Amino acid sequence: MFRAALLVMWLVAAALSWWSAPRQAGYDEARAAVAGKHLTEYRWGDSWDSDGPRRWFGNPTLRSAGTQGPIFAWRTDDGRIHWTDTDDLGDATLTGTVDEDGYSGPGAASIAQDLAAAGLEDRSGAVDAQPPWVTGAEALLILAFLAVVVTGPAPVLGTRWYWFWLTWTAPYGLGLMFWLFRDRPWSRTARPAGKSDTDSRDRGWLGLLTGILASFLLSVVVSVLNGLLGDQWVPDVGWLA
Repeated sequence: MFRAALLVMWLVAAALSWWSAPRQAGYDEARAAVAGKHLTEYRWGDSWDSDGPRRWFGNPTLRSAGTQGPIFAWRTDDGRIHWTDTDDLGDATLTGTVDEDGYSGPGAASIAQDLAAAGLEDRSGAVDAQPPWVTGAEALLILAFLAVVVTGPAPVLGTRWYWFWLTWTAPYGLGLMFWLFRDRPWSRTARPAGKSDTDSRDRGWLGLLTGILASFLLSVVVSVLNGLLGDQWVPDVGWLA
């Protein structure tokens, strides 16, 4: 029952992470969201950070070098995050209601004008912040895994270090799912043939290499699927790279 609860928690957290992942949108979509006041918060940036600390779930960080833009990201009232590159707009009609020098270009300044006209300037916030429920689920999953691996019975098919490194390095908590299904903690399954002693179990270095390889392969798969299916089904801004 506890294994099933962990699996359900992982599935829900993964689904919420997928739902709220940043998706690229067109410039006109950004203006429509502002005009219709469908955004709950927004943020300016210049690039997505793919070099920050890896989390199982959650969104990449939007970096800013000081100027506003060219990336404009916003969260809609359904909890989804969208972003657009305002430099894609060639020309924009500016009314002088905002200081154009504070923005990366006319496209960003035009969005800022729309925000001011709609009275949404006070909705600037941490669009890329991880949803609180997902943060809590991730913490509970990690604590449950560490409690069993560190203090529980010795794993059957891999050493404690094998499962630690695999779970730590594999993205999206897939190492934990592999541990639940392969080693089946808390079960009384007999030790398989050829695994009768500690030395025959998978070692820590193998878990580390497996996790790194899984991360690389998943980044390739996500990029390919993103190219085939698009951001709506497979969002990808390079944070697995």
